[in-house]
Amino acid sequence: MNEQKRQTRSRSKKLVTLPLTATLAMAFTLAGCGGSQGTTAPAAGGDSKGTTPAPADTAKAGASSGSAPVTIDFWFPWGGDYQKDFKATVVDPFEKKFPNIKVKMTFVETTGQTQASDKLLTAIAGGNPPDVALFDRFLIGSWAAKGSLTDLTPYVQASGIKPDDYYKGLWAEAVYKDKVYCLPWGTDNRAMYYNKTLMKEAGLDPDKPPKTLQELDQMAEKIYKKGGNGKYSQVGFIPWMNQGFLYTQAWNWGGKWEDGNGKLTPNDPQNVKALAWMADYAKKYDISNLTSFSDAMGQTGMNPFWTGKVGFVFDGNWILNDLAKYKPNFDWGVAPMPAAEGYKSVTWAGGWSYVIPKGAKHEKEAWEFVKFVAHKEGTLLWAKRPNAGNDITAMPAVNDELKLSNNPNLKVFLDLMPTAFTRPVTPVGSLLWNETMRVQDLAIHGKGDAQALLDEVKKNVDAELAKIGN
Repeated sequence: MNEQKRQTRSRSKKLVTLPLTATLAMAFTLAGCGGSQGTTAPAAGGDSKGTTPAPADTAKAGASSGSAPVTIDFWFPWGGDYQKDFKATVVDPFEKKFPNIKVKMTFVETTGQTQASDKLLTAIAGGNPPDVALFDRFLIGSWAAKGSLTDLTPYVQASGIKPDDYYKGLWAEAVYKDKVYCLPWGTDNRAMYYNKTLMKEAGLDPDKPPKTLQELDQMAEKIYKKGGNGKYSQVGFIPWMNQGFLYTQAWNWGGKWEDGNGKLTPNDPQNVKALAWMADYAKKYDISNLTSFSDAMGQTGMNPFWTGKVGFVFDGNWILNDLAKYKPNFDWGVAPMPAAEGYKSVTWAGGWSYVIPKGAKHEKEAWEFVKFVAHKEGTLLWAKRPNAGNDITAMPAVNDELKLSNNPNLKVFLDLMPTAFTRPVTPVGSLLWNETMRVQDLAIHGKGDAQALLDEVKKNVDAELAKIGN
């Protein structure tokens, strides 16, 4: 998923802090909003007790009877070499296996700094959507709630695909109100990168990275250093750098974003502690000085950790790919993110999926493609491409078959996947994300108390849920 990281995770590489307007521009937006159906397929977005989908060999049978090939339109948002590579490694084998289905690949960019596409939403609303779309799993809840996606439950049940084929958290993202709206494809998660050279220079044991947030605070303080101009020449740790979102830190503090009944809990007491801890860093180390350091790092054009001037940072498995490009001249390592004392180290995962938009004209052929691409056969083909780098697939069995854990750095991330958190599947998921980014920015700039800010988030998301009838 190298192109995914370049095209859609640029916000992850933003540095220490940004003005409020810029921070909000990085956040996701809420989007969502129907078409002819095949006679053997279930009603799009309908009940799981609907018509039984056609058998898996329907496509082959059509070819042998001499019927003309059906062309399905597949929309994707990734640039670079993705189209060429995906066609060669996955689409061509699919078309060979199903000779009466042809796949037209269409690049459709996402909107602004979001992972969503207004063009896709407009096409669905206009009754002329593509047959398949590569889709951020995070958006499944909001788009399913709007009736924009086809309910795949009958297809999944008939195919023999099981939830256990995928990591638990990833499958949870595919389901909204007990119906399946996508098949997961690809994932990523977060861990801690640490600079062994800076640790050694600070008198710390470079082979013993911090295991708790309290240890991290102590070690980071010893690495902070200022130059003659009073500006930081190196920093120990900045909680909001790279993947250090409030979402991340709340989980590290033992917090939660929803309870066991699916009720959103942004103002959970541990979430409040996490936001207060982030604000304390901004106050202790001076937010303006940290911003100045951020600006200087931004001018390098690379991830700030690879400059050798950051002691600890929370980031994803994808930046392991930076090694080949930057070849850092310092010793470094990867370890699970430290948790607050009394809590276990955790991570959270994101990633992509394949959906059939509501109103797709070739629904059963689209399902054959989705099933091929996002289950074992297609997942394995894509994962074996030469430039796969440090990708993690959504299927544990495929990762095991590829022996990805033989890479010790990648193994850190793989070992965390079985218990990885995912963001709540809710119609207001994007609003909740935006709200956390908003109050994070306010807190670190000293413009609000953590408890009051998160109480406000709770009030806002509950009001939106009430407005849409959830």
